[in-house]
Amino acid sequence: MRLYQLCAKQFLPISKEDGWEFLSNPKNLKTITPPHMGFHILSGGDEPMYAGQIIQYVVKPFPFMATKWVTEITHVIQGEYFVDEQRFGPYALWHHKHFIRETSGGVEMEDIIDYKLPFGFIGRLMHPIVVKSQLKKIFEYRKIKLESLFGSIPGKETSLELKTI
Repeated sequence: MRLYQLCAKQFLPISKEDGWEFLSNPKNLKTITPPHMGFHILSGGDEPMYAGQIIQYVVKPFPFMATKWVTEITHVIQGEYFVDEQRFGPYALWHHKHFIRETSGGVEMEDIIDYKLPFGFIGRLMHPIVVKSQLKKIFEYRKIKLESLFGSIPGKETSLELKTI
């Protein structure tokens, strides 16, 4: 089973406090997820984020396939970073670190996601065809949506890298 990694960085012209307030609120996941994915929180998203928090939601990775996804917030350092890990869902492994750092003119948001696909050889075949493309589209949508809400920092480019580890 291969391990894949997605690394994304985005710069926003907002305070670290405003960035943290938005990004650490589970309800805002719907705002930054493409509408066609049918993202809907079932439970656990109505409280401020804390370590041990379980969030259950439904997402449609493909038009005719809805899946339940359960994540646990495993680490939180207020105003700095948090980690969510899949407990049940479409991946064999999903470990997502969210960092927020002050930078000149605003904040840098960094996401590092380590993930594995199920189904062995079939999963590896599906990665370049379906999964990698889907993840790129999700993060490109998120970039555009966050810039429409908060603006961008001139000269600071967003980066997105997907690789096999």
